[in-house]
Amino acid sequence: MRGAGARFASAIRMTHTRTLSLSSSFVIRALAVLFAAGALGLAAPAPASAQSSGGGLRGGVSGDPDQFYFGAHFDTGYLVERLSFRPNVEVGLGDDLTTVAANFEFVYWFPLNRQPWSVYTGGGPALNVYDRDDNTDTEPGFNLLVGIAHRRGLFAEFKLGLIDSPEIKFGLGFSF
Repeated sequence: MRGAGARFASAIRMTHTRTLSLSSSFVIRALAVLFAAGALGLAAPAPASAQSSGGGLRGGVSGDPDQFYFGAHFDTGYLVERLSFRPNVEVGLGDDLTTVAANFEFVYWFPLNRQPWSVYTGGGPALNVYDRDDNTDTEPGFNLLVGIAHRRGLFAEFKLGLIDSPEIKFGLGFSF
């Protein structure tokens, strides 16, 4: 009996290890592409500040669903002191599913003294459309986020999804 249990536990570890290696290689490739795009973004002309109004592009990886996503955003600049509205649309591909997320996020900026970087945090409601095998569902969601942005436009962002938003996202982007 003990031998059968040990074989079962070993089979579970092997299956789990294979799953992790496939997911890890996908994440590593996606992050390498995003890093290269971000490095090119640092060479681009700088906007007046990280919080100036304008558009931008973004991309990254998400978990649950496990996808690569890309999208675009618009930042209004400050509405009131350090608070801006940054709506964005993200399209996720992978996990036999297509996701379109319309995110209506507000961000509060924390400029770092004498540094080219600013930290921001925020959140907002989302409308998520999930399409799997000709079955489309539209679900509400809410995102919490934290990020860091360079005055030349490069940014990195971490999101936690609540309700029916993707559970976790890590992305890089560039604001023009």
